[in-house]
Amino acid sequence: MISQIEELAHIRQEVLAGPSARATAAQLAKGKLTARERIALLLDEDSFCEVEPLRRHRATGFGLELKKPYTDGVITGWGTVGGRTVFVYAHDFRIFGGALGEAHAAKIHKIMDMALNAGAPLVSLNDGAGARIQEGVTALAGYGGIFRRNTRASGVIPQISVMLGPCAGGAAYSPALTDFVFMVRDTSQMFITGPDVVRAVTGEEISQNGLGGADVHAERSGVAHFAYDDEESCIAEVRYLLSLLPQNNRETPPAESCDDPADRRCEALLDLVPVDGSRPYDMRKVIEEIVDHGEYLEVHERWATNVICVLARLGGRVVGIVANQPQSLAGVLDITASEKAARFVQLCDAFSIPIVTLLDVPGFLPGVDQEHGGIIRHGAKLLYAYCDATVPRISLILRKAYGGAYIVMDSQSIGADLTYAWPINEIAVMGAEGAANVIFRQQIAEADDPEAKRAELVKAYRTELMHPYYAAERGLVDDVIDPAQTRQVLIQSLEMLRSKHADRPSRKHGNPPQ
Repeated sequence: MISQIEELAHIRQEVLAGPSARATAAQLAKGKLTARERIALLLDEDSFCEVEPLRRHRATGFGLELKKPYTDGVITGWGTVGGRTVFVYAHDFRIFGGALGEAHAAKIHKIMDMALNAGAPLVSLNDGAGARIQEGVTALAGYGGIFRRNTRASGVIPQISVMLGPCAGGAAYSPALTDFVFMVRDTSQMFITGPDVVRAVTGEEISQNGLGGADVHAERSGVAHFAYDDEESCIAEVRYLLSLLPQNNRETPPAESCDDPADRRCEALLDLVPVDGSRPYDMRKVIEEIVDHGEYLEVHERWATNVICVLARLGGRVVGIVANQPQSLAGVLDITASEKAARFVQLCDAFSIPIVTLLDVPGFLPGVDQEHGGIIRHGAKLLYAYCDATVPRISLILRKAYGGAYIVMDSQSIGADLTYAWPINEIAVMGAEGAANVIFRQQIAEADDPEAKRAELVKAYRTELMHPYYAAERGLVDDVIDPAQTRQVLIQSLEMLRSKHADRPSRKHGNPPQ
């Protein structure tokens, strides 16, 4: 028995050491950590329990039978983050470039099944070269199994993809199916066809980072929700994100004790938001003033910047906040903003996170490109997401809410539980100037002084139909509140709505606009 135990200890030491010192040095020379170092950063100290560390591939041919390293290029297991169970798999680029083969895929399938059955988040640390070419179709089938499990787990457990190296071809679809994608600048890339294929087919010259780097996906494609300069910062933010999410769809996000008073007055809000609806301001400062200690995690910070989506805490409890950003395109809704907000609303609803919507929206962005690009279809995604959400929903109109964008941004008519407004709010089909030009076109044209007549009629329209209490008088706003009391009102309302229960109609699933 002693000899067998000694042999086991030797094998385990070989597993932990990895393939070779040379391979490790090459990994570190690229500015990348090893798979085990990444897992150690992610999980609480000494909490990792590895699954199938002795697994080897069974493939033959093309020299594979001569090289059968332990783990087969992926490390799988579970541990804790902040004391809560999290499952993880990490590609080991030092072994076959992290390429996926049959045994490699089987390990990932197993840990994904374990995460779903245990009802705990799954984090993938991706650094792989795609399918293992030497194993042919069995490698492709392995990806199919991953995609199917991603889809089954969607909305059941949080799934987080952390891109720490290349991810090309079909492999890129697994991160796209997960809830969040993190990327690291310069070392991680995602694309379906690489620069060589692009050059051969289209003649375009482009680098890997220019085609699918972190900044490209964080700013232009929207594939990446977060981008960081180094792996340490990236993984630290993954830990923070996990602290804001529940373990699964049957639980609520973890609450924390809060020493930021619930009745704290937000006097700064009186000066942050200009009364003049045409003047921009930074909605992030409004959010900072309202949430606990001014702390929040912004999702898709650099994509579709005219709408803001954040996870934060109010009174120690996690909320999702969707807000127009007047600093970017005046806060209008367009195709990308609608997609961004819709996905975030669906995420919050899936994981029992209450939604607070802060409105200052002049409408949908007009233009031929928007119409031909399908703004009707894309705007309907946001409308569908709000209408379908059963979590507590509170909307607050800060300044203006015009047209269809007002309805789409969780108005009371589509199911918001509570709607509040500040005393400077304007709710209308359109701005007073535009409305007067439509309604009183003939009167203005026939007037001796058209500009003076237009100003007179604009003032009359605003006084009669756009005054701050017009919507409240008709029950479309529950109350007009003092901006300084915003935090207190939101926390009190969310506390009341904690026991909300809403039944969905019996159906297999809906058919949302795509």
